[in-house]
Amino acid sequence: MSERENVTLNTEEEETFLDIADFNSRVVGAYNDGSAELGLDADIQVARSIVPAGTGALRDFSYIAPDLPEFYNDKCVGCMDCVTECPDTAILGIGISESDLEKKLNDISDPEEKKRLQARFSKTKKFHGQAEKKGIEGAMFGIFVDPTKCKGCGECVEVCGSHESLGMVPKDQKMLEDFQQEWDFYKTLPETPEEYVNEKFLADMMLTERSLLYVGGAGSCMGCGEATALRMMTAATGFTYGKEGMGIVASTGCNTVYTSTYPYNPYIVPWTNSLFENGPAVAMGVRARWDQEGMEDKRLWVIGGDGAMLDIGFQSLSRMLASGVDIKVLVLDTQVYSNTGGQASTSSYGGQDAKMSQHGKVVQGKTEARKELSTICLMHGDVYVSQTTCAHVNHFYRSIMEANEFPGPAVINVFTTCQPEHGVADDMAGAQAKLAADSRAFPVFTYDPRRGDTIKERMNLTGNPSPNKDWYVNPKTKEEVNFIDFARTEGRFAKQFDKDGNPSEVLLATNEERLKNWHRLQELAGLR
Repeated sequence: MSERENVTLNTEEEETFLDIADFNSRVVGAYNDGSAELGLDADIQVARSIVPAGTGALRDFSYIAPDLPEFYNDKCVGCMDCVTECPDTAILGIGISESDLEKKLNDISDPEEKKRLQARFSKTKKFHGQAEKKGIEGAMFGIFVDPTKCKGCGECVEVCGSHESLGMVPKDQKMLEDFQQEWDFYKTLPETPEEYVNEKFLADMMLTERSLLYVGGAGSCMGCGEATALRMMTAATGFTYGKEGMGIVASTGCNTVYTSTYPYNPYIVPWTNSLFENGPAVAMGVRARWDQEGMEDKRLWVIGGDGAMLDIGFQSLSRMLASGVDIKVLVLDTQVYSNTGGQASTSSYGGQDAKMSQHGKVVQGKTEARKELSTICLMHGDVYVSQTTCAHVNHFYRSIMEANEFPGPAVINVFTTCQPEHGVADDMAGAQAKLAADSRAFPVFTYDPRRGDTIKERMNLTGNPSPNKDWYVNPKTKEEVNFIDFARTEGRFAKQFDKDGNPSEVLLATNEERLKNWHRLQELAGLR
């Protein structure tokens, strides 16, 4: 469904007409102005828990962020990292030919406004220089921020890194109005022409409208690592199959709470929420029905956290994998039950301080070893498996695209930082995910049955630094990067260090356990 369409809902008892324009005006409008709980009537739509697609676009978070990201166009290289990693679809990029941009700007009569709009564009080698080498007009690359979606997490600034083309600045009313005016201008621009979209540079996918299937407006925490994974998965799928070419079955968890806080829905694709433990089973029913109706090519994704997939829902997942059905699974691995206040799961690391596994004098955090879902899944045989992170942009995107192409079940297990439960800053989801891979806490790999008959042929550890060695050595510090270094940066392990910063015996044991897990992966890949 799109916000421009109306939908007829059929049941055996009655036929209900869902007027989406009316819903957006009457229902979403009432929630936006605060009058919903006082005067909004209950109706059949509410009773059926129906939320139209893309209503999250109408949500206004401009009262949340104390700061907004300022763009310094003279430093931008067009890498698209800020656009890719933003969890709220609050910052978008666009490519437009220099002459077309000039025409658009010439329509602006206010010289101050025109100057501000010009400053949103950069002449980069990637979009301008490379286009001219191809014999076409160079494109100007623009970065725009939607002030109604930005929560001020600063993740875009963090991932911009050494380029320093973004910086957080305190927000005031004038800035808010300027940003809104600039965003309104962005919405008048045409979609980035295909000749400026480099399909080999996978981050460019988010320059296309067919990839923007997660519109923002979700109630996720500032900087949420899960939301970025959802945006990237839908983008990679939408780029190839379009918004009509996919659907989602979501297992109860944080992901279903922040994407369906009535009446806001950030997805422009059909999706349904199932119970904590049976998302894959529900998806099998959807897949069977789609296949009956001749929609075999339509991609179906199941979403769930480590609780839904590693713990209570593991049997449902395992049964789905054994059935061989063409369903894809995205596991949002936070290593904790974020939705229930930070309980430990079998995905939690040894020594992690979490509810139901709290650090005390006798028991110092979680004592069980972490359950390696990705390794278990590949042992099901003909299943595509990837363990990845959003910080490894190409690895993540290629994993999604390969999973979609694979003629059978696929599992993408992605490290997703939960800022409140991990005890990390709002802007650090990407940095923590990268460190998780560098430190062997969460190695990345892919397993593709199409590569051969043996596990060695199917397994690929590309993406990990120093894949033939025990630990990665940081070239700047000349020191090994291990699990202790990872734990030192997160609040969930704070109690495992003494006043002098020395790790506990529990943490040293977990460090050794992580190394053994890495050795196991090296062995499977034929590197040991």
